[in-house]
Order: sequence, then C-alpha cells, then structure tokens
Amino acid sequence: MDASVWIVNLVVLGAVLLSDLGYREVSILRLVRPVAVAAVIVPLFVKHPQTEGAGLLAEVGGAVVGVLLGLGAAALMEFDDDRRTGKVHSRAGYGYAALWTGVIAARLTFAYGAQHWFPAQIGGWMVRHRVTVDGLTDALLLMAVAMLLGRTGAMASRRLRLIRERIGAWDL
Repeated sequence: MDASVWIVNLVVLGAVLLSDLGYREVSILRLVRPVAVAAVIVPLFVKHPQTEGAGLLAEVGGAVVGVLLGLGAAALMEFDDDRRTGKVHSRAGYGYAALWTGVIAARLTFAYGAQHWFPAQIGGWMVRHRVTVDGLTDALLLMAVAMLLGRTGAMASRRLRLIRERIGAWDL
C-alpha cells in the first residue's frame, strides 16, 4: 500500500467531518462537491485497475462496501426542512463522526498492517488469488470514495424528499 491510501482516506475524513458535523445546509454545492472530488481522486490514484478475476472482485467489493457504509453514515444524520427559509439542513453528531473515524482508522490500520505486521500472509493471499498490489490499493481507495458518494446520494435523496413534501407535489 502506498501513500495514496493514506492521503485519500485522510482527505475524505477531514472533508466529511468539516462538511457534515453540526447543523449544515444541504445545498447543491454541498452535494456536487464530493462528486467533483471523486472525479479528481479516482483518475489520479487508480492507475492500473484489475479488469478480471479476484482483483476485479476486490475492487468492486470495496466500492460496494463503501456505498453501504456511506448509506449507514447518512442514516446517522438528521434532516429537516426549514419552511421559513426554504432550506434543508442536516445535523450530524458524535455517532456520525465515530463511524467515519472508525472506518477510516480500520482501512489505514489494514494498510499499515499489510506492510508491517502481516506482509507474508497478505502477500501469499494476493499470489494465490492473483490480486496485484494496485488492485488491493484500488479496492481501499474505491471504498473511501464510494463511502463519500453513498453518503452524498443519501443526502440528495433526503433533500429532494423534504422539498417535495414541502411543496406537496411529486412533480418538480
């Protein structure tokens, strides 16, 4: 695992906590920004994705787990519609911060452990299943980005639902 795993995970953690903790407006910019970040991060750091076998499964699995974790994180947020201002807000607290911090810490611990604590075991598994270092690194990176996008998609959905309820119509 290289520095890109550390960089992406710490950037995602910092951005999410700064963006979400407390009472925040769920604006269009807040929803578009993570998509733009993902559009930059993925091509920069995912250089040699595996396109077959267990490496591809690891990458896809990382992305799926990331989306599910992002949806779980969003479930820890509260949303409300301020009818006075017409704005939707979210509130995230300690549980939300703990989930994000725990997931990022687990990924970084795994990345560190793969290099320092159990390199022979992880190396043997990678050889047996034909998973490259890039494939495993990509799986971790994709998990981080997918978690961000899963949370963003859930926030967008909640925002839209609250706006539709406010205007009393399902045809925006």
